[in-house]
Amino acid sequence: PRTVVGFLVGSTLGLAGAVYQTIFVNPLATPSTVGTTAGAALGAMIAVVFAPVGVAAGLPVVAVAAFAGALLVTLVVAGIAANGRARVNDILLAGIALTLAAGAMTTGLQVQADMAATFQAVRWSLGHLSQVGYGGVWLLAPFVVIAHVALLSQTRALDALVGGEGRAHSQGVDVMQVRTLGLAMGALGVGACVAWCGPIAFVGLIVPHLIRLSLGAGRRVLLPMSSLAGGSFLVVCDALARVVIPGRDLPVGVITAGLGAPLLVWLVARRR
Repeated sequence: PRTVVGFLVGSTLGLAGAVYQTIFVNPLATPSTVGTTAGAALGAMIAVVFAPVGVAAGLPVVAVAAFAGALLVTLVVAGIAANGRARVNDILLAGIALTLAAGAMTTGLQVQADMAATFQAVRWSLGHLSQVGYGGVWLLAPFVVIAHVALLSQTRALDALVGGEGRAHSQGVDVMQVRTLGLAMGALGVGACVAWCGPIAFVGLIVPHLIRLSLGAGRRVLLPMSSLAGGSFLVVCDALARVVIPGRDLPVGVITAGLGAPLLVWLVARRR
């Protein structure tokens, strides 16, 4: 179950990262850029402080609150994207502003929380894949499948968008609709993954870069391969998290950040 959940989460983060980088024409765009991760962290912190123990509809309150926070923040950005007058840079700046605002509120709540709540929030924020049984698989699978089908169905439109909005319009692509759908469906999948496993850094950023470097930038290859490589990358990182310190199970987010950050620096240096 742990391996399956790791693959589902990694594939969603990899695919969403590739889609967001295409939508924003920015190689640094990720689900974190538009506030999805920050919204989830804020929702989780609210649940930790005000409802530290409890379930809602058979699910942990923290997971439900994190999912709601991720969707709420991202849908605000998607609403701005649906406005025909908003430019790509405007949407990106709105996402960064919401990320900073959500992060500030999360920090404020941590200051007010007791030590036990703060420790729980910090541990959740590092990302984890510890699973007992297939509950997480059945919970995540519908959201992951819906997000994958919706995003991969836009491959041709996203490929046209790489050449600029003018070229995409000339090929019959509704740029505003593609942009809004990509943000919303990416948030749906990523929000569910972050709610269940916590924010896991660098997968959505580094995996698309590796695919572009090795297989090219064509979206017909980039999107599905980012999904497969993202799932595989996270499974390998989780395996390392369980063996790097004997007898200890590190949060997988620590491993992805530890591997992803140097790799990103190397890629930037390689491009001069």
